[in-house]
Amino acid sequence: MLLMACQPDPPSPIQPIPPAPPETSVSSSAPVSSAPVTPSSSSGSPSSPPVSGKVIVLDPGHNGGNGSHAAEINKQVPAGRGQTKPCNTTGTSTNAGYPEHAFTFDVAKRVSAALTAKGIKVVMTRQDDSGVGPCVDKRAATGNSANADAVISIHADGSNSAGAHGFHVAYSSPPLNAQQGEPSTRLARALRDGIRDAGIPTSTYLGQAGLAPRADLAGLNLSTRPAALIECGNMRNADEAAAMASPEGRQRYASAIAAAIESYLA
Repeated sequence: MLLMACQPDPPSPIQPIPPAPPETSVSSSAPVSSAPVTPSSSSGSPSSPPVSGKVIVLDPGHNGGNGSHAAEINKQVPAGRGQTKPCNTTGTSTNAGYPEHAFTFDVAKRVSAALTAKGIKVVMTRQDDSGVGPCVDKRAATGNSANADAVISIHADGSNSAGAHGFHVAYSSPPLNAQQGEPSTRLARALRDGIRDAGIPTSTYLGQAGLAPRADLAGLNLSTRPAALIECGNMRNADEAAAMASPEGRQRYASAIAAAIESYLA
């Protein structure tokens, strides 16, 4: 689920979320189709979103080889705020065994295809689902070195709490630099609004109204670019597990995330 682990340290107390500036509202409330995302038709209108040439870093959580390389992923790395944490974790899974690392990588590839079709440059923190890591500090460094317009980490949760379901978007708080301030909170709101407007419910058990300010997530703490982390849902919830394990469900998540990123860039 998380940049660091699917069972993180207890979240820091939820802090009041600053009111969203008017320009961050999402204009469309139409549900996102499960069909593949394709570029919208262009008539050369000057009102087309100015997204071409932007750089997005997508960070699909975990990796398929982590489980067989315990020593490597358990080594301590910088986590920000003077802390260290394990390099990475294995992630969670559905009760039927569909792993988080496979879900996040598939969704990230779908988001990448949609954004690339719009002229947006996409950088992935990992190129396959059979490797190890990279460590969370290296993932943050990828976004920093790419001078990304936004860094989006994609995860899923693994809560056994009764009735726990829904997505939430985390961002670093209190901010450690200017990009973790308004730019990251605006990114988090754009992602929250886009996913919620696609008909995907906000979390019933973490955060407030789909947003979760956090101080314990290394990838967010170490970012010098606008960054947010999406927990797409609870893999232990039967309905959400079924959606995540299906190509149609993964496309729905990807379509919503891609549209939200475009909204943020525009």
